[in-house]
Amino acid sequence: MELATLQPKRQIVTKQRHARKRRKLKDLLNISLPVSHSNSHPALSPSDVFEQPQPVGLKKIEFHISTDVPAVLHQSLEKGQNNDNYAAADEISNAGFGRIFPAPSSSPKEEMEEEEDEIPSEFISKRELEKGRVSKREMETLSVFKNYEPGDPNCRIYVKNLSKQVQEKDLKFIFGRYVDFSSETERIMFDIRLMKEGRMKGQAFIGLPNEKAAAKALKEVNGYALFDKPMVVQFARSARPKQDSKDDKRKR
Repeated sequence: MELATLQPKRQIVTKQRHARKRRKLKDLLNISLPVSHSNSHPALSPSDVFEQPQPVGLKKIEFHISTDVPAVLHQSLEKGQNNDNYAAADEISNAGFGRIFPAPSSSPKEEMEEEEDEIPSEFISKRELEKGRVSKREMETLSVFKNYEPGDPNCRIYVKNLSKQVQEKDLKFIFGRYVDFSSETERIMFDIRLMKEGRMKGQAFIGLPNEKAAAKALKEVNGYALFDKPMVVQFARSARPKQDSKDDKRKR
């Protein structure tokens, strides 16, 4: 009975311990990774994983400066220009005859203003002549300007289509601006002959100092409305016979 109650003893299995071999560093480095034969997950490049910097082109920078300049800047700029002018004057004075600077040329408007200032106020101004003149289109419609020709340039002027109210002082007020009354010769050469009777009524002959003054008067006065009638201004015909006609008479 005792033998029947005794339990059999289990065999104790003893595990054999194997000495673990340590791998060297060079062996670990030379270990080849297993190649995956699956095509479902291809190898990723760094550009697929990380954001790549985008190339940036040249940037255009614009400056918007307002034209309103403060008064302080104006003053500083004027001071700077004055200093530059003084420095240039010093250079010119120290340079002697070595440098020659051209004189500043005046604009045509300034020259016209100077001419206006030189003409005495007792004569008509150029602005008044321009305001009182009829336009070129109006001249084309008026019968008095039909077949108009200025004639051959000389120092005498012929004026027609004058009003009955016109007097010599009126013509002097207009054509006196082309005469230098400080010169005795020009005063003597200035002559006005207004026809008041006969077939030449409403016409006048005006003698000016030179051909240049006569050409200027014709250009500025032709078409000026005096007492609501536009004057027709031409170069006067010479009373002397031409040389060709003299030669023809001699040959005959």
